[in-house]
Amino acid sequence: MKRVFKSFEVSYDEAYRMNLLEWAGHRFSVSCFLNSNDYLSDRYSSISQVLALGSANHCLDDGRDAFTLLRSFVDTHNDWLFGFLTYDLKNQIEHLASNNYDGIKMPGMHFFQPIVVIFPEAGRLTIGCLPGFEDLSDPQTVFRSVRQHIKNREFYAGLTDACVHPQNMVPAIRPRVSKEDYLKKVLTIKDHIQKGDIYEANYCVEFYARDADIDPVAVYHRLIDMSPTPFSCLYQLDGRSLICASPERFLKKQGARLISQPIKGTIARGKTPYDDEQLKSMLFNDPKERSENIMIVDLVRNDLSRTAKDGSVFVEELCRIYPFEQVHHMISTVVSELDPVCHPVEAIRHAFPMGSMTGAPKVRAMQLIEEVEDTKRGLYSGAVGYFTPEKDFDFNVVIRSILYNELDKYLGYMAGSAITAGSDPDKEYEECLLKAKAMKKALINSIPAQ
Repeated sequence: MKRVFKSFEVSYDEAYRMNLLEWAGHRFSVSCFLNSNDYLSDRYSSISQVLALGSANHCLDDGRDAFTLLRSFVDTHNDWLFGFLTYDLKNQIEHLASNNYDGIKMPGMHFFQPIVVIFPEAGRLTIGCLPGFEDLSDPQTVFRSVRQHIKNREFYAGLTDACVHPQNMVPAIRPRVSKEDYLKKVLTIKDHIQKGDIYEANYCVEFYARDADIDPVAVYHRLIDMSPTPFSCLYQLDGRSLICASPERFLKKQGARLISQPIKGTIARGKTPYDDEQLKSMLFNDPKERSENIMIVDLVRNDLSRTAKDGSVFVEELCRIYPFEQVHHMISTVVSELDPVCHPVEAIRHAFPMGSMTGAPKVRAMQLIEEVEDTKRGLYSGAVGYFTPEKDFDFNVVIRSILYNELDKYLGYMAGSAITAGSDPDKEYEECLLKAKAMKKALINSIPAQ
């Protein structure tokens, strides 16, 4: 089935985007919205925004070999494909286990060939439809449906001030681990480092709420308003939602080139330009932060070398400081050329899970993570992204994210940091709170637009 595309002139702005996502949520049980927020520092960005809707075909983890299934799915459908990989696929790659609490209950992997794909940009929507799906087969019909939804929203919102959605209902958000227990577990990790078991481990904690009732679209817009990051997304699957403001790229394939950009090193933004420059300098020159970043760069180089042409792996940038709305991050860029005999999905398999969310050595760090953490990570520290019809791809790292199970009224978000021999447990805890700040604020202050 060949996809049919057509473009339509619109006044595309934030309000239009919110109404478009609201229409998608009402119409489809499966959707994925990827948004770069026009982050100018990402020179590898290929798509500004894309919305994938409805499932013509899908691929789910079978509990045995998700990556083989994904490879077959990509080969079978030469089209735009969207989906996610959860962190716990590590169990299939390295024969590990995950037995911690899981309140979200996402499948281990989900990919789908969308019935409708929409590329929004300033001044237009480009809509691509697959034939054979009744009123969703014609871009013109889909556009009329979007336009009518927006007109209805504007009409009813204009009738009376009472015509608004209720506010999100989020009971007290609790940490699953107390600060006291967090500090003890950091010391446990440091003890393993001192014994030589590992060099570094990424330790994460969950903040959660039960009996929560939220509008994922409204929360998403609130989150990216505060944190307009280059790898944000809203993924909705049968009543479960990922609301993500990720600043980090896991892996991108562009032709034969692979690009990975691990983040290690974080500091808050300054209140004045002078303070901001001082903080950037502090981060760049911090020996602990640089050590963390360089250790993960070495791990990523090793991961990419498994599928690279000989001699093609190199570090394009080391420990560069990138500005974001609330923090500065230290980011390195590692690139390679994919060996022609290797399938693109194999490049993902051999680099997953990403080093920035595990540690070094990777397998031993993941084993220790399971012992000290209290929550099954699931989609957190997994990846969301897309394949093009040419088998190029781009995937983020799922961090700075809220996960929500509408059926169980459960929501949670996680935050973590890299623990090394030089870690100060109290400072690591403060870093977790800094990273969690935007998610908490988005939940407490979100009020859907009228």
